[in-house]
Parts: sequence; structure tokens; C-alpha cells
Amino acid sequence: MLQFSTEDLMQYLYHETSEDQSMAIEKALHANWTLMDKFIVLKNTLRKLDDTLDSPRPEAVSAILHYANTTAVAANL
Repeated sequence: MLQFSTEDLMQYLYHETSEDQSMAIEKALHANWTLMDKFIVLKNTLRKLDDTLDSPRPEAVSAILHYANTTAVAANL
């Protein structure tokens, strides 16, 4: 049986694997519960990151805009 790395699973999650490699990973996931457990952890982590990084906080946007305005004014002097 083929061994798949964390990087292979990440590529699979982001649909960056070939059709043959995707099929091999799916077969391995069904046959190897340790690999499936690693895959589930990665998938849940990516989902949490996607939910968390949906958009920046308004305070962060305001701080960046304020900094940009003050630097633009100082650059024009």
C-alpha cells in the first residue's frame, strides 16, 4: 500500500491532486484508519481556519487606513 504524507492530504483537500492520485488517496483513507484520522484532523483544522479568517476585524482595517493616511501626509511634506 502506498504511503501518503500530510502534504499529499493537503493537496487532496485543496483538489490539487491528479485523478489517479485522488483515487489512490481515497482508497488508502478507506483502508487505513490512522490516515483517515489524520485526514479528519486536517479537514477540521482547515474548516476552522476558513471560518476564522473570513474577514479582518473592523479595528484592524481602521488602524491600517489610519496608518496609510498618516504616512501619505508625511510623504507629501
